[in-house]
Amino acid sequence: MKKYLYLNSRDEFYKVDIAKIVYFEADGNYTNFVLCNKLKGVVLMNLAQMQTVLCESLKEEASIFARIGKRFIINLNYVYHIEVLRQKLTLSDGEIFAYQLPISKEALKKLKDMYISSITRKKIDANK
Repeated sequence: MKKYLYLNSRDEFYKVDIAKIVYFEADGNYTNFVLCNKLKGVVLMNLAQMQTVLCESLKEEASIFARIGKRFIINLNYVYHIEVLRQKLTLSDGEIFAYQLPISKEALKKLKDMYISSITRKKIDANK
């Protein structure tokens, strides 16, 4: 079943399938968002406010999104390549799109460690 995020402002309204959201990017008091079909949108709220909206609107489904550094909230389902030394994160579905985002080394290290610990935890649980 599809889950939608509704973004409403004074002059605009968006109904977005959360599975299609690739990432959100801060732009001052605005937040840009990019979908997997390359559609883009802008809403009048900063990234911290967007993070709150995601948590309140989506509840447990909000766990597919993660704040990465100061500028981005990403959909964890689209993480394809983490390049810590080059400070790049590639988000892709493996077929149609690939977006490269400039991310700090510290934020990428945390993201990579999160994935490694998650994989390790799953292996330990599987062996019990």
